Amino acid sequence: MAERLQSPPPQPSPVEGEGELGSSPSPLAGEGGEGGEPAAHPSRRPAGAPQGEEESRGVLNQLPHPEVRGDSRASKDEEQQRPRHPEKVNRPSSPPQRKPDWIRVKAPVSREYQETRALMRRLKLNTVCEEAACPNIGECWKQRHATVMILGSVCTRACAFCNVATGRPDRLDPHEPEHVAEAVGELKLAHVVVTSVDRDDLDDGGAEHFARTIRAIRAAAPGTTIEVLTPDFLRKEGAIEIVVAARPDVYNHNLETVPRLYRPVRPGARYFASLRLLQRVKELDPSLFTKSGLMVGLGETREEVLQVMDDLRSAEVDFLTIGQYLQPTPKHHPVERFVPPDEFAELKRQGLGKGFLLVAASPLTRSSYHAGEDFQRLRAARAAQLAVAD
Repeated sequence: MAERLQSPPPQPSPVEGEGELGSSPSPLAGEGGEGGEPAAHPSRRPAGAPQGEEESRGVLNQLPHPEVRGDSRASKDEEQQRPRHPEKVNRPSSPPQRKPDWIRVKAPVSREYQETRALMRRLKLNTVCEEAACPNIGECWKQRHATVMILGSVCTRACAFCNVATGRPDRLDPHEPEHVAEAVGELKLAHVVVTSVDRDDLDDGGAEHFARTIRAIRAAAPGTTIEVLTPDFLRKEGAIEIVVAARPDVYNHNLETVPRLYRPVRPGARYFASLRLLQRVKELDPSLFTKSGLMVGLGETREEVLQVMDDLRSAEVDFLTIGQYLQPTPKHHPVERFVPPDEFAELKRQGLGKGFLLVAASPLTRSSYHAGEDFQRLRAARAAQLAVAD
């Protein structure tokens, strides 16, 4: 494997309150969705633009709220007038690079894809598959595996890698948890992944809505295992506890990138706050599986990735996913490098050697890609570990 994924000169972390990376695991202290190809569907959401977490409240208060109908969608005229990512409009363009041969996916044309899409529209549900422009949507929806995105489709953050619309968020749909449960039943899912946009405007960050969704799925489909992929709940006291108390089977929160790149890539978040969230979940319920994901190709070094692995193991995270960052539009963060498959294989080997129960690493790996099969492997790995301990 090449010595570095990318090799800029060493720099201290630009995130306030966070120090340089060392060779040992970082202390769990300090304050505190995945790039893809542009979606084939038009933006359906209005968007105004917080540049980061500190600015979000003031900017949101200046934006007009979208016209609210029964499905919490803005009028078509408003949709056409407002850009999807207004905070990026004046940024210089970086045209996406030509993808290498190992990153190729088929267009989503199957009957099952169309049926899954129709079901989501009928139940007025958003999916991260569409909103984040996931490259695996054709494969997953052909198998009727959709990752539901709750709390609306407009995010209060403005991450440089993400294709989800930004701006003033939708009003909460009080019937959304039941609609999610209905979709799980109709799709006959053995395992479901529920994620969301960031909702800095809500007192609990949307935690109770997550809990209601988990309970609704349990009631409608008691045999379905549930994985949640939550935001960081930054400065939302008690939010993590609300979600954990609802007893999902897997609690996922993605670190996304290395600490040095948080300011340009994930400006509204704090690395150690995200790390602390994962640690707190294990403190509250050691039986819960915890999971986190990283993108590579943003300019990180190999040593930085290995340090993040150490940090995650210090937080007792069970499962790590690593995938290639893909630039959604010319206004998003550029791809600094396409990481070849053999380097992903080496990262997987390194992760397993550090003690993760499971590592999924490939160019097209995403948080919910093959999540059902991975959950079965995760349970088997824990059972084997416990058997050895006995």
